Amino acid sequence: MSTPVTTWYLEQTSGADLIPAKAPSAEQDVRIVRAETPSPEFSRFLYTAVGGDVRWADRLPWPYAQWADFLGRPGVETWVAYEHGTPAGFIELDAHPEGVVEISYFGLLPAFRGRRIGGHLLAQGTARAWDLAERWPERAPTRRVWVHTCSKDGPHALANYERRGFRLYDTTLTEEPDVRTPGPWPDAGPTTHVAAE
Repeated sequence: MSTPVTTWYLEQTSGADLIPAKAPSAEQDVRIVRAETPSPEFSRFLYTAVGGDVRWADRLPWPYAQWADFLGRPGVETWVAYEHGTPAGFIELDAHPEGVVEISYFGLLPAFRGRRIGGHLLAQGTARAWDLAERWPERAPTRRVWVHTCSKDGPHALANYERRGFRLYDTTLTEEPDVRTPGPWPDAGPTTHVAAE
């Protein structure tokens, strides 16, 4: 079986395009920190925990070495949002030639959605895409930041990108095979805690 999937491609062509988001409340204790040491284990955890319920599956077959090679490339960065010290979501930046930076992945773990973290993380991560060459002097200054999202992603994903100043430049429609929700393990997702008797 397959599912029709609409994919939207969006871009910013100037740092001035970025529209900040309101930060979460101080009581939430949200911090956004770069994971400076490449860690395939941590990145795969983020990928499966954030994308499991929206069927991210393209990187599931990657062996450890492929994760390590990707994360070790100059200009690849992972920025993680923490709420009270717990990972809440991430944004992954991938620098391409000629000053182009792709937001390759972005999202929140299900339990942290709807808490004003997503817009803040997207705004901060996009700002880091615009100043990426300051941390990677061998990279050209950023002149374009782009991202794609699709109808499998959360219902607010496209609007969040547009609120941050991204402009739509292309749309595609494809058929994709249905896959099980992988989560950090098959069929993982938020559950109601049951106390032990």
